[in-house]
Amino acid sequence: MKRNVLVGQSGGPTAVINGSLYGVVRAGLESPETGNVIGMINGIEGFLNGRQMDMAPLAENGELEKIRTTPGSYLGSCRYKLPEDLTDPVYPELFQKFEENQIGYFFYIGGNDSMDTVSKLSRYAADHGSDIRIIGVPKTIDNDLVETDHTPGFGSAAKYVASTVREIAIDASVYDNKPSVTIVEIMGRHAGWLTAASALARKFEGDNPVLIYLPETAFDTEKFLDSLRRKLETTRNLVVCISEGINDGNGTFICELASDVGVDSFGHKMLTGSGKYLENLVKEKLGIKVRSVELNVCQRCSSSCLSATDLREAVNAGSQAVWAALAGETGKMTTFRRTSDVPYTLEYGTADVTGICNKEKAVPAEWITCDGSDVSPEFLTYARPLIQGEVDVPMKDGLPDFAFRH
Repeated sequence: MKRNVLVGQSGGPTAVINGSLYGVVRAGLESPETGNVIGMINGIEGFLNGRQMDMAPLAENGELEKIRTTPGSYLGSCRYKLPEDLTDPVYPELFQKFEENQIGYFFYIGGNDSMDTVSKLSRYAADHGSDIRIIGVPKTIDNDLVETDHTPGFGSAAKYVASTVREIAIDASVYDNKPSVTIVEIMGRHAGWLTAASALARKFEGDNPVLIYLPETAFDTEKFLDSLRRKLETTRNLVVCISEGINDGNGTFICELASDVGVDSFGHKMLTGSGKYLENLVKEKLGIKVRSVELNVCQRCSSSCLSATDLREAVNAGSQAVWAALAGETGKMTTFRRTSDVPYTLEYGTADVTGICNKEKAVPAEWITCDGSDVSPEFLTYARPLIQGEVDVPMKDGLPDFAFRH
């Protein structure tokens, strides 16, 4: 008897997470070895509450193709953390539901915490003799998953950041009579990949953003102010890009200097306000015109800056996951291995998900300048291929025509 495919999405969305969903659903429906494809509404949490949908009609009515270029999570998301204790009753409850739905293949599209879910489910399956094949499909704009060259979602977010920072720099340069500083706060708790991508905005050496600060290096406010003073001598309108997670190197986030910080359901600090804190600091210490801009969720939901490379790889990551499961693999995550920078080429593979979850890939130290205020040419070589190509998003009445789950 053919076994069904179950697919879900988890964690923060990206502009191409639905590309991976498209890849899983299309490959699952096209395979002669699988039955139906079932979508989990709001991830594993929704599935536990009986929320699911039949994905086959989407291919029949043309909606699946529209999903490919729709940002956000079409199936909805969750931030549900499975218990560490594999004897918790939630596990037999889940696997009973898998059996009731005749599930033979489970795919979870998400980031670090989602790969933790894949690891726990696959370990429980192995311990209890279940033959369900469980595969993770990577996604995160943070680009911080190990064992893969990069993650789907990063390329499009990097393209959005670089494009927006270039626009901000142009806007900041229109008034030249007085010095000014524009601070752009970019997502990134512990890994500064996305903030580093702001360097792609430069058109020439010395162009804005003049200073870039990542969480991988300790941030010193006095050295920051000194750098501003020096740079303002040659550049009247400075653009500075910072990660939301910049810190003093001893565990204190810069944003914590201004206010209390809450935590999410996984215990991660919810960071915001580093840019505003530095704005007030510069205003107080230097007495010049200064403003801060927080890019916020726009970094992960902009279809207008979709990278064709990123979307293609996101779709392929989903398809590859299905093919790996059909070949007998389980407890794995789809991975990318770069084989060349110029021309850019890569190979798809898989890696043990237990060695991936709960780890973070930082920007290499050698890709950050010694003073911690910029990135090296090696980073640009790495990142530039990932933002290449444009995507024609379907339009209707002058606006993007996105897929909506009814």
